[in-house]
Formats: sequence, structure tokens, C-alpha cells
Amino acid sequence: MNLQLGNRESLLRIRGRDGAVEVTQQLLDSLQSVGASLLPSKPKKDVTFDGPEYVRKWGRGDDSISVRYFTEVTVQADTMYHSKDSSLFEPSIEHVYAKNVKIKVSWRFKGSVQSITTSGVVR
Repeated sequence: MNLQLGNRESLLRIRGRDGAVEVTQQLLDSLQSVGASLLPSKPKKDVTFDGPEYVRKWGRGDDSISVRYFTEVTVQADTMYHSKDSSLFEPSIEHVYAKNVKIKVSWRFKGSVQSITTSGVVR
């Protein structure tokens, strides 16, 4: 009986983490489709906002597992993806062509909060 309970807890832990990885990838893909120009940012300060909630379910009936994920997105202050130029008509032209983002996905497991954090570049 203890072995079965331990196996179920291991399965829940693994499914929770795997689901968080899926959620991270899905959110990063969504941000890529929106594009860097629509992500809120500030030149010298990180901008953090809550992302959407996701629910993942595995199995059927009484054996189903359901996990709710909470997301947080941080658009990092970064000058690495800025281009600056000038012309005869404009003394200074600045363009942001990509932004660094950090995605934190959290979920509850056995009374505690688990989380993973992933970063990427949105163009």
C-alpha cells in the first residue's frame, strides 16, 4: 500500500513538472506570436505582469489528475536588442527588435508551491 502511494506521489510530481514545462512553452509561443513591440517594457527597469492560468488534466474518471498553473511574465530591461542610428532628417533613431522575457510557472503540490522559471527572447 505504501509503495502504491509513493508511486502515485511520484507520478503527480512528474506530471506537475512536465505540465509546467508545457505551459512555459505554450506561453512563450503565444508571446512570440504577439511580438516584442506589444510587450510592455521600460528602458531601465524590469516589468512584471501576471500571465494566464492554465489547467492540465491527465487520465479519466476517478484516476484523473488535474493541476492548476499560475504564470508570471517578466520583461527584462535590456539594451542588448536595441539598435540606434541617425540620419540627416532625424538625429537619433532607436528601435527595439527583441526583448528578453522570463516566465515563472507555479503550481501547488502537497501543500507547498512548486515553480520553474524559463527565459527566452521574443522578437
